[in-house]
Amino acid sequence: MKIAFALFMVLLTTIIYLWMTKVYQRFHFPILVPIATSTVVIILFLSLFHISYEDYMLGGKWIDELLGPAVVALAYPLYENRKQLKEHFLPIVASVFAGTVIGLLSGIYLSLLLDVDENLLLSLAPKSVTSPVAMDIATIIGGIPALAAVYVMVAGISGAMFGPYILKFFNIHHPIAVGIGFGAASHGIGMAKAYEFGRLQGAISSISMTLSAVFASILSPFVIQLFI
Repeated sequence: MKIAFALFMVLLTTIIYLWMTKVYQRFHFPILVPIATSTVVIILFLSLFHISYEDYMLGGKWIDELLGPAVVALAYPLYENRKQLKEHFLPIVASVFAGTVIGLLSGIYLSLLLDVDENLLLSLAPKSVTSPVAMDIATIIGGIPALAAVYVMVAGISGAMFGPYILKFFNIHHPIAVGIGFGAASHGIGMAKAYEFGRLQGAISSISMTLSAVFASILSPFVIQLFI
């Protein structure tokens, strides 16, 4: 029974995502990015039929297990674009480092400005790195891992929604810059958006996401000590 229910949840999630992708392709509005609309529809479905998150994750965890192979698969576009990566190695590292610092400081300053609880501040700080790393960082610095994951989703979805318009407003079109921006600010969700611009942008965003996770893991405890 549990296996059948888990399979149903996987099928449901897949169908909803494909449906929302079709909607996004027809109505290309920022607010309709599939990751955002799919999340909303799934939450509404679970609420309507009184299905708990734990029950949903009987199948959801199977999808979650695919994240590992998906990340490994990113090595192929990196290999394809290895020449460009070598040519722009220093600008990429420097830009991602700057983006990581800004990501950390923006979360901390916003928390201080709004005078939020210390636990919220510590959970918000690693918002611009991928979820597993953000949760680990939050645990290390004394935050709440679950909240950190929520903030990561907010950062990723908002970056995918409004990133293209911000890039257009500042007249940023270089594929390296586009990839770095999405990868450093919006991690995996931003990386998926970067692939809509091109394979090179997607490859750069994947290495940007990886480097930002490394930098954030190293910098977070030291940055937090300056403010807490």
